[in-house]
Amino acid sequence: MNTALCQKIYLALNPPTEEDSRSAQIRILETLKKTTELVEPVKMTLPVMRRLEQICPLENWNITVTLCWDENRWLITNAEPGNHEQEVYGLAVDLGSTTVVMQLVDCHTGKVLAQTSVRNRQRERGLEILSRIFYAKDQPDHLEELRSLTVDSISEGISLLESQTGIKGKNCSYMVISGNNAMIHFLAGIDPFPVFSSPYAVWADQIGFCSGEELQLPISGMVYCIPARANYLGGDIISGLIDVDIYHQKQIQLFFDVGTNGELVIGNQDFLIAGAGAAGPALEGEAIQTGMRASRGAVSKVHLSDNTFTLSTIDDAPPVGICGSGITDMIAELYLNGWIDTKGRFLPEQSDKIAWQEDRQEYGVCYAQNLWFYESDIAEFLKAKAAACTMIQILLQEIGIEVEDVENLYMAGAFGTHIDKHSAVTIGMYPDIPLEKIHRAGNSSLNGARKLLLDKNKLEEIPKILALMSYLQFGSVDNFLSEMTAAAAIPHTNIEKYPSVEEERRRRSGK
Repeated sequence: MNTALCQKIYLALNPPTEEDSRSAQIRILETLKKTTELVEPVKMTLPVMRRLEQICPLENWNITVTLCWDENRWLITNAEPGNHEQEVYGLAVDLGSTTVVMQLVDCHTGKVLAQTSVRNRQRERGLEILSRIFYAKDQPDHLEELRSLTVDSISEGISLLESQTGIKGKNCSYMVISGNNAMIHFLAGIDPFPVFSSPYAVWADQIGFCSGEELQLPISGMVYCIPARANYLGGDIISGLIDVDIYHQKQIQLFFDVGTNGELVIGNQDFLIAGAGAAGPALEGEAIQTGMRASRGAVSKVHLSDNTFTLSTIDDAPPVGICGSGITDMIAELYLNGWIDTKGRFLPEQSDKIAWQEDRQEYGVCYAQNLWFYESDIAEFLKAKAAACTMIQILLQEIGIEVEDVENLYMAGAFGTHIDKHSAVTIGMYPDIPLEKIHRAGNSSLNGARKLLLDKNKLEEIPKILALMSYLQFGSVDNFLSEMTAAAAIPHTNIEKYPSVEEERRRRSGK
C-alpha cells in the first residue's frame, strides 16, 4: 500500500446519464471509496472542482486524481485526463541558512531522481542569520523581502531539478521542508526576532501543512514544514532524528549536527535531552585566513610526514584554500608531529617550514603555494571545537553518564559528513571512543524530509519525539564556561580523556 504523502489514483468513471445524474465531484469521491483501500476522509479542493468540466470529458471520464495528505484527511489537489497513476513526484528540501539542498523523488517507487543545491538568496541581506533577523525587525517590507528571497531560492532549485529531469515543479505534488526556526519563519513571512530575543517564545513553531499556493511555491500540491522544538532547535533536527532513529533504541545514543551552530540530542526510547549553541564559522572554513567552504579547489584532507604536506582537494583541483575537514586534519597533523603545543602555538624549532610572518606578527606554515595557515587560525578553530566538545560534555553531565556509556555517536551536517573521525578525536572535537561507534549521518535533515515524504506514518512519530524531548539552555549551565576553557586545549586540558591521542603522538615522535 502506498504510504507516501501524495499519490495518484486512476479512475475509470461511468459518464453521467439521466438514470445516474450524480455530480462529477460525488462520482469521483464515491468511486475512490469503492475501488481503493483509503480509509481516511477525502475532500476535493475548489480549484479542482472548477476544472472538472474540462477534464472529465476529454478521455471519456477516465481520469487520474492526485491526493495529498493534510494532517487527517486526503485532499484532491489535481485531476488529469487519462492514466498518470505512476507519475507522482515530490520534493524533499533542506532549507539551510547558507545553502538550500533539494531532492526530486519519485513517490511511486521511492527513488531519488535528482539532487541539487543552491545558495540561499537571503545571504544578500546578511551572511549570518542574526544579521537577517535584525534586518527584518520592525520592518515589514524587509521581512517580505526575505520571504521572497527564500521562495526564490527554492524556486531556483526546482528549476535546476527540472533541467536535470524534465519534470516541472507544477508536476510535483508535495514538498517536505526541514529547516531551523529562523528559516521557516522567513519562509512563512513570520517575524523571527523571538528566536534570538528572551524569553525565546517564537510566534509559531508548528506551521505544518500549507498549500504550495499559500507559500507562493511553484508546485501544484501541499507543503509540510517539519515542526521545531525550541528557538534554536528547529525542524532540521527533528528531521535528523527521524533519519537516525535514536528514539527507538534501548541504549543511549548521541546525535550532533555541527556547523556554524551546533545542535545535539542525547537519549533513547525513554528520553531525549537536547541543546543548541553557537560553534562558530571556523568549522565551515570561515574566519580562517585561507579558509573556504567545501567547494572546488578546497583542501579537504591533509597528511604531514617527513616534513612534507600531502594534500587532497575537492575535484582534485589546484588548492585555493582550506575547508573545515582540511583544517581539522591540519591541526591534528601539526599536533601529532609536534609542530604545535597543546594550546595550538607553533614550535618553530620543530621545522624550518614554520616561519615568522612580520606583516601579521605571528607564526605560520605554508601548506601549498601562497597558502598559509597561521597561529590565529588555530586559535579561532579551537574556540569552535571547544564549544562543540563542551556541548557534548554538558549533556552527558546532565544525565549523569560517561561517554563510554554512549552506544553510538551520529555526526550530521556537511562538516560531520566529511571530517576525518581520527582527526576530530585528535583535536578533541569528538570524544575518545572507538571509531566504529562514530557514524557519519550525512545530511540527516534532507534524509529525514525524504523519509517523511515517502511515509506519512512517520508523521505520527513527531509528537512522540517532541513529548520525549527536554531542552537545555546552555547559557543557564553554571560550569559551561569553565568546561569550555578546559576544552580549548588540544585535545583537552584533561589529557586522560584522550588516551589514544597521546599514544599516537608518542608513536610518531618515536618515544
